[in-house]
Amino acid sequence: MTKKKLTYKNSIDQLETTIAKIESGKVSVDELADLVKNAANLIKGCKTKLRDTESELNQFLADSDE
Repeated sequence: MTKKKLTYKNSIDQLETTIAKIESGKVSVDELADLVKNAANLIKGCKTKLRDTESELNQFLADSDE
């Protein structure tokens, strides 16, 4: 099975689903721990994508000023 790379949008969608599950109060403590770990990884990926995009845009803008 090939691992699908998550896009920013897919990560946000998964985070919203995870939040809804947590807020429902219908998850076990074990599942809650897994959901929180997964959410933390998704957030980390989103932050990285935002930083990378900002850097690329800043570089593009700097290059276009020359």
